[in-house]
Amino acid sequence: MLSKKAKYAIKALVFIAKNIEKQPIPVSKIAVEENIPLKFLESILTELKNVRILNSKKGKNGGYSLNESPDEIHMAKIIRLFDGAIALLPCATYKFYERCDECHDEQTCGIRNIAIEIRNETVKKLKKATLSEIIQRENKLKQQGNNENN
Repeated sequence: MLSKKAKYAIKALVFIAKNIEKQPIPVSKIAVEENIPLKFLESILTELKNVRILNSKKGKNGGYSLNESPDEIHMAKIIRLFDGAIALLPCATYKFYERCDECHDEQTCGIRNIAIEIRNETVKKLKKATLSEIIQRENKLKQQGNNENN
C-alpha cells in the first residue's frame, strides 16, 4: 500500500505536469488544489527537488517546476524514493535486498521465486505509469464519465 507521502508526491507531480505552461507553481496553490497539508507538501517537494525531479524558484513568482519530462517521471521512481522497496519480501527486492532469516535455500525457495515474479511485473507496470500516462488516463476516465452522463 502506498504511504500518504508517496501518494501526495504523485498527486503533486501530476498537478505540476498538468500545469506545465504555468510553471513554476507555488506550493500553496498545489496544497489547496490537491488538498494536501502545506507543511507536509513542502517537505515532500523538497525531497523531490533534492533528487532533481523538481526545480524550485524562490521569490514572488517562485514555485516548483518539473526538471524532467512528464514522460520520464514514473511511479516506480517515486514509490522507491518515499516507500523503499517494491517487493513482498526483502529477499525479492532489487535495490533493497536482505536475506530472510528463516530461509534454508534461496535458490529453491518457491515463495521467493513467486515474489520476484510479482515484483518484476509490478515494477514493469509502475515504470510504464508515467505522469503523462496518469494524465491521459484521467482525461479518458473523465471523457467516459461525461459520455455516460449524456
